[in-house]
Amino acid sequence: MSPKMSADAFNAFLERNFPQVSGEFEVIDLYDMGARTRLIVKDKHLRPGGTVSGPTLFGLADLAMYAAILGMVGPKALAVTTNCSIDFMRKPEATTNLIGECRLHKLGRVLAVGDVLIFPEGSDKAVARASLTYSLPPAGSAADIDA
Repeated sequence: MSPKMSADAFNAFLERNFPQVSGEFEVIDLYDMGARTRLIVKDKHLRPGGTVSGPTLFGLADLAMYAAILGMVGPKALAVTTNCSIDFMRKPEATTNLIGECRLHKLGRVLAVGDVLIFPEGSDKAVARASLTYSLPPAGSAADIDA
């Protein structure tokens, strides 16, 4: 299946609907059942000890999953996270942006399931792995709003 949104279209959607994270995240690529995203690491993402915080890693994983889903179904602003489990495997240093690679395993009518690996940009050593489930708005419902 071909994506219904490009990375540029998703980035514009993100800026329009979620301006609070504008400039922090970027979708690099959307492809069949997947997405490649980037977190631009800033001081506000750090915790004591000079490492990227867990909530920030969750944000990147969540965005990667959201991008992969919307890439496949189109701009549905009300798709929401229903579950997330994260394994923190290595200390993510504050000196490098982070990449989130999402792969969707199931994309159904109401649920989507996928995994996200998070790497420092330019490295192949994952710092975290997240497993996520999303709920999709029913087709034709008031919640099925294109934004």
